[in-house]
Amino acid sequence: MLKESLKSIFTRDLNKLKAEIELYQNEENIWHVEKSIANSAGNLCLHLVGNLNTFVGAELGKTGYIRNRELEFSLKNIPRIELLTKVEDTIKVVNESLDGLTEADLSNDYPLVKVVEGGSSVAFMLIHLSTHLAYHLGQINYHRRLLDI
Repeated sequence: MLKESLKSIFTRDLNKLKAEIELYQNEENIWHVEKSIANSAGNLCLHLVGNLNTFVGAELGKTGYIRNRELEFSLKNIPRIELLTKVEDTIKVVNESLDGLTEADLSNDYPLVKVVEGGSSVAFMLIHLSTHLAYHLGQINYHRRLLDI
């Protein structure tokens, strides 16, 4: 049951990420930064894709994904359609990776040593990743509404 709930939440929020990127009236504003806003929506989108492909896809789904976290924040002006494709691909990776787990697997220790305060189980890590996604999704929403003029 928890696995299905997590799949539902990840799919819902990744689809919301796609919707936020699609809602920018001016595609250039996806990459806009201003004043103390350090990360553009585009870079946050790349970061979320890299994060989930690493901690869900590579670690749990054994996809072979190799992360380059630095590029998530340094790449600029990736076309909107490419960002949307990356998010759509991530939805598939997350769902396929979670499909490969049993409910019992969720109580196992997360395979990668990752310091996340409060727990070390696969379930705890997946919940953490879900809240991380929601946090940055909210930032992207505010970014769009404040800067997409």
